[in-house]
Formats: sequence, C-alpha cells, structure tokens
Amino acid sequence: MTILVTGGLGFIGSHTVVELIEQGEDCLIIDNLSKSTINVLDRIETIVQKKVPFIKLDLLDLGKLRMVFKENEITAVIHFAGFKAVGESVSNPLMYYQNNLISTLNLLDVMKEFDVKKLVFSSSATVYGDLHTPPLKEDLSLHAPNPYGRTKLMLEEILQDIVAAQTGWSIALMRYFNPIGAHKSGLLGEMPFGVPNNLMPHILKAASGETSSLQVFGGDYETKDGSCIRDFIHVMDLALGHVSALNYLEIYEGCEAFNLGTGIGYSVFDLIRTFEDVNNVKVPHNIVARREGDIVASIADASKARMLLGWDAQYDLQDMCYDSWKWYKNVLHHITKDS
Repeated sequence: MTILVTGGLGFIGSHTVVELIEQGEDCLIIDNLSKSTINVLDRIETIVQKKVPFIKLDLLDLGKLRMVFKENEITAVIHFAGFKAVGESVSNPLMYYQNNLISTLNLLDVMKEFDVKKLVFSSSATVYGDLHTPPLKEDLSLHAPNPYGRTKLMLEEILQDIVAAQTGWSIALMRYFNPIGAHKSGLLGEMPFGVPNNLMPHILKAASGETSSLQVFGGDYETKDGSCIRDFIHVMDLALGHVSALNYLEIYEGCEAFNLGTGIGYSVFDLIRTFEDVNNVKVPHNIVARREGDIVASIADASKARMLLGWDAQYDLQDMCYDSWKWYKNVLHHITKDS
C-alpha cells in the first residue's frame, strides 16, 4: 500500500512526503530533478529517520511510468510534478503545455490502466484570475490569465470530465495560495533554481546581503500601504492539507476543489516588516514599477477545507518568517554561496 508522490523532491512535495511518513504512510517519490536536487532526498531521510524509495523519472516517459505502477502496489497518487513559473510560461507557453498537460495525461492513463483512482492534484489559486473580490470561494467562475494558470485550469476540467464519465474516481483539486516557510528542523525549504519566482527567496537574499535590495513591484495599489496583498500560507500547513485531502478520498467519490490558505491577507510591506521584527534583521528594499499580470489582492476562503477535511492553518506569519530564515541560515545560504 504505497502513496506515489510525483515531484516529491520539490518545495511542497518534499514537505508533504515528510508529513505522510510521519503519519505512518509508505511513499514512493518520483521526480525528474529538473527543478530539484537529490540532496533533498537526503534531508527528507534525515528528518524521518528512514530510507524513502525514490525513482528518477520524467512523466513524459510513459513506458517507465507504466513499469513503476507494475512493480509497486500503488493505491493513491499526489501529483505535484510540473512547471510553475508564470513569467516563464508567458515566454515559453508550448513548453508549459507539453510538460504540464501531457505528463498529467500520461499519469492518468497509467492510473486508469492499473485501477488506481485516488488522486490529490496540486492546482493553484491562479485559476481564479483577477475577476473576483476576495475572499475567494471554490464555486466562483474561473479565469486563468497566463499559460501556467491555464494548464492548471485545463487539467481541473479534464479531471472533472473523467469523474463524470467513469465511476470509481476520487479526486481532490488543491488550490493553494502563497506558500512560504520551511520545515521546523531547518533542513528542508524552498530551493529556487535560477531567478526565484516567489517573494520570500528575494527577501532572504536581501536580508543576507546576497543582493543589495529587494524590489517591491508597485507601491501605488489601492491598498493600505500601496503594495499587493496576498494570503501567505506555511508550507507545512499545505503539506497537512494534501494529506487531509488524501484521507478524505477514502470516504468520498467524485471530484472536489479545496482552497488552502489562512484567510488573512498581508501586504508585501507587512511581510517585510514581520520578517525584520521576528529575525532582527533589515531587508533593504525599493519600490519599482508594477509587474505586468500582478493582481491587487488574493485571499482564500478556506471554510470548505475546514468543514470537509477538518483542516485549518496552524502557523502564523511570524512562524513563516522565522522558519524561512532558519532554513536560509542552516542550508540554503551555504548552497547559494558555493554555487
């Protein structure tokens, strides 16, 4: 009885693997290592104090994927694998459609062949676009404003079509908001490749002096301090949310979407100030022009996850900032310094 975790060495995937194992589940990780490193596996094993099975595999390799299912007693899948950089998806949409769509279709094809019909799918709050005033509920109309978001939205629709056409499928669509933070041990966290896409890695670089200052995109939004507002959520809360969804699928048949967020909106300047206060450091920053495609505010209504999954965010913004800095000082700083 094994849970297959695709993209299990990535930021959210690796933390979810730790949570699964600590709850007594057996996991098999597959990852093509295009956006992660094998060192993450070592850190996972240090935290959980046991060996964790891993196969280097690209989901585009249908034959090898089929062998994984043939040789392992897989009962459910948590699917994280995929590209996720909005800007990169705009400049190279074909790569995103090929990777995110075809790889998932391969996975679904093999799951059907081996009668594995429990799937937790890593979606994104990006599917809401900029059409609605937060907080955002799962039943709102969806609109993805970029190729990355459209791959998530297309896959959500494909999964809903599969459930409508075939009995026995249990699928959870996890729309998460802005993950930051790191594992409490300081051994596991976000490890960006190239220019980071998320805000926290830039804060870490500015706070450490690795970069001269943090660029804040836009200081003239109609918010309390002029900066964008986001629902930041601790990565360990996200991990627990995925495990809670997996447990829910034991008693549920169909396809259900869930928001994972705290329901609290913080501005970019709120995050900077909290990081400085909690860690007693300064984050040099300057305001630059707005970034194309950024929306003013994105905040979750996570009441559905609370009601059906029994899940609620446990960590606050101070925890997220403290754990991120601990991760940076403990591991990430040494990696970036040596690279």
